Amino acid sequence: MSAESSSGSSPDPRDGRPSAPEPPDRVRRTTIDLIEAYADRDREALDAVIPRAADDVDAVLSELKVVAAFLGRRVQQTGVVWKPADSREAVARTVAEMLPPELEFAVATAWEAHSVGEEEVAERFTRGDPMVYVHMLAAFGAAIGLAVYKRSELVSVLRQVTGLTE
Repeated sequence: MSAESSSGSSPDPRDGRPSAPEPPDRVRRTTIDLIEAYADRDREALDAVIPRAADDVDAVLSELKVVAAFLGRRVQQTGVVWKPADSREAVARTVAEMLPPELEFAVATAWEAHSVGEEEVAERFTRGDPMVYVHMLAAFGAAIGLAVYKRSELVSVLRQVTGLTE
């Protein structure tokens, strides 16, 4: 077994249920780098991390879902008011000028549908491209993360949540 993976399916410390094997460190690092690029509005950093995300798209997407769920629960615990309309606006604002116009439109429109539970509509806007979902969830993670944490805290918290040690 490689140094980047761990074995077994011990209880997940995030929710106590049995967990799937941990994703490799490179997947967790890519996930955090995506969210960090959006949080910093750093287009160059985003452009640099996209090829790594595309190489591990399914694993990165899975990890982004875990992070998004964590941050969603964290918002509820802190009492920050975060409605679907806030989510749609924040994701659209986060991807603005970070992506080519056609991808920006696809991400913002698909997230708008996703945020109100219209998964079939969201799927139409993604045209089956999992990277649209990656951008949606990374932008959401940055937006909601910054609603709860200071920028200086966000990456540190994400490293703890994902189990990434550095």
